[in-house]
Amino acid sequence: MTDIPRVALLLGLAGLIPFVWGALTVLNPALQGWGVRTIGPRFVGPYVMLFYGAIILSFMSGVLWGFATKAEGQVAATGYALSVIPALWAFFMTGGGPVWAGTSLIAGFVGLLGLDWLFARQGLAPAWWMPLRLLLTAIVVICLAVGVLA
Repeated sequence: MTDIPRVALLLGLAGLIPFVWGALTVLNPALQGWGVRTIGPRFVGPYVMLFYGAIILSFMSGVLWGFATKAEGQVAATGYALSVIPALWAFFMTGGGPVWAGTSLIAGFVGLLGLDWLFARQGLAPAWWMPLRLLLTAIVVICLAVGVLA
């Protein structure tokens, strides 16, 4: 297994901040109150996780599209088609209230992990991709679950 490049790891971990912050403000009402007063209600609790989660699923569609550009023929065509699924999932599945949206995002991130695996298996993602995606996805799913179950 190849080591995850330091910059990729650090930026990936930094990308978890809105999820972790959202989960912490769900679990700590005093912190949530401070966050509402300081940065606004959209940036605390489940709301920050839901908005940001939809953005990240869309971002990951772009990453998968980039992986598909490394392929040719039918593999490329399938890769392009599959790469749009996370963005479409975020667009169509995050309405209906915070519990439904959070549950849908959890399913979206788990599904994305399956797509990551497929692209990695085809040699389109770097060798370090799956260890990074497993780590990040586990933390994202745990944080979203806090929002759904709280």
